[in-house]
Amino acid sequence: MIKIDHLSTSYSTISGPVHVINDVNFEIFDNEIFGIAGESGCGKTTLLKALYDIIEFPLVVDSGKLVLSGEKNGKAFSYETGQIRKTWWDNISYVPQAAQSVLNPIVPLKNQFLDSISKAETMREPKAITLKRVSDYLEELSLSPDLLSAYPFQLSGGMRQRVIIALATFMSPNVVLADEPTTALDVVVQRGILMMLMRLQKKLRNTMVIVSHDMGVHYQITDRMGIMYSGSMVELGRTEDIFERPIHPYTKMLVGALPRVGDKSQKTGIPGRPPALTNPPPGCRFAPRCPNAKERCKISAPAFVEVEKGRFAACHSLMPMNGNREV
Repeated sequence: MIKIDHLSTSYSTISGPVHVINDVNFEIFDNEIFGIAGESGCGKTTLLKALYDIIEFPLVVDSGKLVLSGEKNGKAFSYETGQIRKTWWDNISYVPQAAQSVLNPIVPLKNQFLDSISKAETMREPKAITLKRVSDYLEELSLSPDLLSAYPFQLSGGMRQRVIIALATFMSPNVVLADEPTTALDVVVQRGILMMLMRLQKKLRNTMVIVSHDMGVHYQITDRMGIMYSGSMVELGRTEDIFERPIHPYTKMLVGALPRVGDKSQKTGIPGRPPALTNPPPGCRFAPRCPNAKERCKISAPAFVEVEKGRFAACHSLMPMNGNREV
């Protein structure tokens, strides 16, 4: 399980800190595919970096923390922000954005597998045995073991993406983080990548966190999802519920703009543009674009609360059914 505990982060700049993640507070459960959606620049990738403990200048954690906990091979574990990188590959792995570009083009894939796996604290075995296990694992994923002798530049973008996913899941980590795993791929290859991720999650029974601005990706594979806007989480719940019955005005507009089979009505985008993180408006950051905004929305930011069982949102117009329980 991952617990994000009132996390706030910023980027240090010459002009001062730019606050990117603002008091984000929620949990990601074991054995689920969790999606994070939102417009470009809303903080999705920064949140994923924080989850993976890539806290390096100019990124700074201003307050809060993350806790990664669970059990593997009969042993319980728990790591907080600053410690999570100790368990990279073993308990948590990362498929970064534009993952096709992270492989060294002039180094054979087998060397890159060996180099990455050797960094895991639990991996202490001869290289020949590791390569045999990697070869067998590639076959399980319907990939040719001959790929280990190839160089990344010899592979297509879709094949490089599959190799990266194989590398990230080889150690059977409890959590796999994937940032825009289908970006820059054609629709046929995208479907293959998504199906691969779903098969792996069912096989490993682990947790996957998928970041994508493509709502169709979330609809196809995620169990629950969170909607981000301007650095904050504005809605969270079961994916099916969010698509069938969105409750936050921003989510309603996102879902309403999606084309549907048989629906011939004219679709419109969300008017306006997200606020600059260097100078966000007071109160609710969505208020300048929200058709339901009231004077209160322009003054105070709404709390992120459970408005009904399993559904969370940050909006003054929503009256919680469970006693206004803030998270």
